[in-house]
Amino acid sequence: MTTQPTPYILVLYYSQNGSTKALAKLIARGVEQAGMHAKVRTVPKVSATTEQTEDNIPDTGDLYCSQEDLSQCAGLALGSPTRFGNMAAALKYFLDGTVPQWLNGQLINKPAGVFTSTSSQHGGQESTLLSMMLPLLHQGMLITGVPYSEPALHHTQTGGSPYGASHVAMNDNTHISDDEKAICLTLGKRLVHTAQKLMQEEA
Repeated sequence: MTTQPTPYILVLYYSQNGSTKALAKLIARGVEQAGMHAKVRTVPKVSATTEQTEDNIPDTGDLYCSQEDLSQCAGLALGSPTRFGNMAAALKYFLDGTVPQWLNGQLINKPAGVFTSTSSQHGGQESTLLSMMLPLLHQGMLITGVPYSEPALHHTQTGGSPYGASHVAMNDNTHISDDEKAICLTLGKRLVHTAQKLMQEEA
């Protein structure tokens, strides 16, 4: 009898100053609170010649994401700091390498959500969130934003939008506001609930 692998939500992020990583940890907490395992992974930096510059295994912190981590996930939370209204090059470089998943349809009908951090209130959060959705749509994933049933969306003065979780870093990269925390937890839980419903339909 073949043992089915334990389903998990992949929380995949790139972070340079720690704020996007802090969001990733909160989303992972929401995933775990909803009853599913969260696999937290990151990606290496890239050089000016767009090549990975780090070793295959980082000295500290979260492991780098493998193609297998992505292919076998039940859902995906994808995060990046904002770079001029777009995702960071390191994350884009990783996503450009996911042609095998696209060819094999391995991510079709799996839920995905996005998250980001900016240094200012109007630093391009929503355009960055939208930019991260595009390759996920090409993969056939189902985008799960944050519904307005989440109260924090109605009164946040920092980050958070219906497009996904976000953080306004200002001068403190890792101080996540209460509203930002609530939105991260909601996104993680929603990914789990959606993944579970989709898996039940396929069973």
